[in-house]
Amino acid sequence: MKKHGALIFDLFGTLVYPVSQKEHRRMLKEMALTLAISPDDFIHHWTETADARMKGTFRNFRENIEYIYQQIGAIIDQTRISLATRIRLAMVQNEVVPRADAVEVLSKLKSEGYKTGLISDCSHEATKVWDNTPFPTFFYTTMFSCMVGITKPNPRIYQLALRQLNIEPRNCIYIGDGGSRELTGASQAGMQAVLLQIPNEVKADMYKIDSEDWDGIVITSLSHVLNLLK
Repeated sequence: MKKHGALIFDLFGTLVYPVSQKEHRRMLKEMALTLAISPDDFIHHWTETADARMKGTFRNFRENIEYIYQQIGAIIDQTRISLATRIRLAMVQNEVVPRADAVEVLSKLKSEGYKTGLISDCSHEATKVWDNTPFPTFFYTTMFSCMVGITKPNPRIYQLALRQLNIEPRNCIYIGDGGSRELTGASQAGMQAVLLQIPNEVKADMYKIDSEDWDGIVITSLSHVLNLLK
C-alpha cells in the first residue's frame, strides 16, 4: 500500500500562477471607475470586505458592491454593478491560468490512482469560472472557502476535505505556496505539508495573505510533487 494515498492542493499561487498586486490593483481601479466610486474608497472597502468574501458572507459580487455603495452613502446603480461584474469575472478568469506543468502533474497522479483534493480561500466568482478551467476532472473533492464558510488555517476545512477523500491525515500530502498560514494549518491537521516556492517568481501575490515562514519540506517546481511519492 502506498504511504500517501491522497494529495490536497492550494489553488492561487500553487496550481495557477501568482497574481501580481500591481495588476490586481489596476483592475480594481477599473471596477471603481465603472461603479463611479473613488478608486481609493473602493479599494479600501474592497480590502475591508475580503474576509467576508472569502467566507461567503456575500453570496455574490452584486451583494458585495451594494454593501460598499451603502458604506460610502452612494445610490446603488444596478447597471453599473452589472458592468463591473463582467470586469470582475474576466479578472478572475485571468487569474486561474494553470501553471505550465499543472495539468501534466494532475494527470499523472490520476493515472497512478492517487486521490486529489483542492482547498482554496476564494470568493464566489472563482467558483463561477472553475468549470471553464481544465481542473475539475482531476479533483475528487473541492473545498472553496466561500462555499463552506471556512478559511484556512481553520482545521475544519482540512478535516472536511480529508473526510471527503476518505483518507487519514498521515496518508495525505498538502501542497501550497504558504498563503493564509495554510501549511501550518495542514501540518496541525496531521498532514505532511509541503511549500511550493518557485525561484525568481514574483512574491507580491495578491492572494498570498498572511504568508508564513516555513522550515519544512520545500519544492521548487510543481512537477517535483511526483518525487515526493517515490
